[in-house]
Amino acid sequence: MKRSTIAGAAALAVVALVGTGATSAAADPGRSSRDRTIARATAHVKQHPGTFGYGADQALSVRDVIVDPDGTEHVRFDRTYKGLPVIGGDFVVHTARSGALAGHDHARARDIKIASTTPKLSARDTAGNALRSVTGLTADSSTPRLVVWALEGTPRIAWETTVAGTGAHGEPDSEVVVTDANTGEELERYDAEPNIAGTGNSEYTGSVSIETTQQADGTYTLKDGVRGHTTKDAHNVSSNSINASSGTLYSDADNVWGDGKKFSTDRSTAAVDAHANTAWTYDYYKNVHGRNGIKNDGKGATVFVHVGVNWDNAQWSDACFCMMTGDGNGTTDPEQVDLDTMGHEMTHGVTSATANLRYSGESGGLNEATSDIFGTMVEFYAGNAYDQGDYLFSDQSTPPWLRRMDKPSADGSSADCWSRSVKRLDVHNSSGVGNHWFYLASEGSGAKTLNGVSYNSPTCNASTVTGIGNTKVAKIWYRALTVYMTSTTDYAGARVASLKAATDLYGATSTEYKAVAAAWSAVAVN
Repeated sequence: MKRSTIAGAAALAVVALVGTGATSAAADPGRSSRDRTIARATAHVKQHPGTFGYGADQALSVRDVIVDPDGTEHVRFDRTYKGLPVIGGDFVVHTARSGALAGHDHARARDIKIASTTPKLSARDTAGNALRSVTGLTADSSTPRLVVWALEGTPRIAWETTVAGTGAHGEPDSEVVVTDANTGEELERYDAEPNIAGTGNSEYTGSVSIETTQQADGTYTLKDGVRGHTTKDAHNVSSNSINASSGTLYSDADNVWGDGKKFSTDRSTAAVDAHANTAWTYDYYKNVHGRNGIKNDGKGATVFVHVGVNWDNAQWSDACFCMMTGDGNGTTDPEQVDLDTMGHEMTHGVTSATANLRYSGESGGLNEATSDIFGTMVEFYAGNAYDQGDYLFSDQSTPPWLRRMDKPSADGSSADCWSRSVKRLDVHNSSGVGNHWFYLASEGSGAKTLNGVSYNSPTCNASTVTGIGNTKVAKIWYRALTVYMTSTTDYAGARVASLKAATDLYGATSTEYKAVAAAWSAVAVN
């Protein structure tokens, strides 16, 4: 499963900060409440430039705004320097109801000073090198952009090149290569579209009620008028040219869809699972976390089934704001449309719209863990008899499971405990630390049986952990993700963020706070 994070997919409100004096954010009848919230956060940055690492030639763009029921405001900013995006320059400004600065969280806090932003190496040179260095896909194009690299060491200018192409099964694929724009040194590379290998074994959600729309001619389409998402047949396209207008919207005369068979010749059967599971994901975020759609803007996504030829995978794409699912390998594995897979992929969209955790190192592991966590919670939320809630990720489409949360190392590759080497693992394996934390905080350590599944979760410090239930832990994680985490948050930072969230929701002396802390210690994050 994948998520496209190609830059420029969404426009952000731009706030230019000029000068150092304070700016009043008093009520203005011409401003919306969102504008006033942004103005207050902007004023704090201008009043405290040293705190935020803000200096000359910088400007900010607003990524997200959250206002708590008690009036506390959280504004997430991205940063530019002399017009160039700053990788690692994002931060969150927290403002109390009184208007006072209540705190801040940084990806990387530093003033940025670069003698010259004119690169010695051209975009053509770096793009060519990136194209030659990428393996495993047929490259169709490259899109370089000049950025300020501030993730580590001294800030420098760099070329960030997205190499777009086609994978082995005709699926859209892309990789990002970052190189120093003056020396050519490769600084980082990672998948632009996070990928989890998956296989299927059946149509997953049984007989379900789905929202459709009746047309003027009396036929029905797979357009959910309640949530806004539509489900289309991609007709096995084999390139990364899919956009929101691609494919064909499913239509039917009697509003009865699919046959529920494995490897069905009825192409709407996979669409039923995709359509229903997208609805459950939407409802979970809205009813549990108050989030109105993936981007919190009330807009539904487009869901494509039958993408590629024998593509045994699925992905989320920010570029088209859509979900794509393949047909399996054509011999033993059917479509990739089960509950936790759909919840996982669409959560990549939520992460992109909020903390935007970079898909590299520990941040990448947290990105994957976040999708596993909320994909699991969608499964628990749905209460579907065919796919009951469990801590075995993708057990329906990848039997007996692709990853398990009680003991991630059971797959032979994932990490149970944090160590300095975790950041060097593939992000699907470094996610084990976050998944293990979530299980321990939810269910506790030791042996346990839930919904007929036996678990036995160890701890890395030989402690005994008592869980507080996954509903509470998920609420804490959602607040940590949307309010406190930034693009470069690592596991130590995730501990801090989740403890802040636990304090906000339950109090610093609460059982919930203590359970969150104990679970982090139990996976060696202290």
